[in-house]
Amino acid sequence: QLQASGGGLVQAGGSLRLSCVASGGTFSSYAMGWFRQAPGKEREFVGGISWRGAATSYADSVKGRFTISRDNAKNTVYLQMNSLKPEDTAVYYCAASPRYPIPTMISAVDYWGKGTQVTVSS
Repeated sequence: QLQASGGGLVQAGGSLRLSCVASGGTFSSYAMGWFRQAPGKEREFVGGISWRGAATSYADSVKGRFTISRDNAKNTVYLQMNSLKPEDTAVYYCAASPRYPIPTMISAVDYWGKGTQVTVSS
């Protein structure tokens, strides 16, 4: 089970930190990722991290602004979001994949958390 939190309303240029706590599985052996879905749009990849945290990947739209990290001792993955833009407004979902080094596609995800809403005002 994946439980995401940390969403909210923030002004453009601001920051938020999302957290996702995993329970009931071998979190430390899963690659993790964050996806987002804006109204009327398909769910898209945001960032991903390998099971040890040694490798990360980001969508071009968030490179240099977002940072994904994980703490396996706490079964938690984080998404630090800086310099937020109105176009970052979406529901953000954490995802887990035991099958891929980094889940960059929806088809790579085996487990989804419930989303957390991020709204960036202009």
